Amino acid sequence: MPRRFHDAEELLPPATALKRALAIIYDGLISIAVLLVCTWIYTMIAGWMTGWDKYEQMAEAGQISGDPGLTFVLFLVLYLFFAYFWTRIGQTLGMQVWKIRIENLDGSSVSWTQSLFRYGTAALVVFLTMLGAHYLGAVTLLLTIPAIIALFYPINGLSLTDRASNSVVVQLPKAPKKA
Repeated sequence: MPRRFHDAEELLPPATALKRALAIIYDGLISIAVLLVCTWIYTMIAGWMTGWDKYEQMAEAGQISGDPGLTFVLFLVLYLFFAYFWTRIGQTLGMQVWKIRIENLDGSSVSWTQSLFRYGTAALVVFLTMLGAHYLGAVTLLLTIPAIIALFYPINGLSLTDRASNSVVVQLPKAPKKA
């Protein structure tokens, strides 16, 4: 059941591009820590299941450098990390710091499906820019930077991820000062 953050009649202003970018940087640092821990857990499990000696030989031979299982696990863990926060309270840790929130236009929390569209859109654009960088080299920076900016930069208050997930990132009102 979706959580109601405020009345449907109350409209909050869209978050600015600067606050979105700062929240993305903050959440990116947290994501790195989450990915490091998950990679360590995955490596411990894979080494235990394979056998430590064989796993070490595989690592030295470079056979596990492109492990699709690890890639899938990390992709899934990041989705679950973001979707959990977006569906429960509408804010990741970085969004809480900068006082912005993802919500539906009626003021309710987004669903897991909306989170998947939001995450999938961002992942697809980042993947395509990285793929271009791999095949085209440094010249791709001329395409990569505008593509990433277009992904998150709000045009008329909505970014590409907002449009894909049918949600909006809003600026939360300042709490009234206590007398």
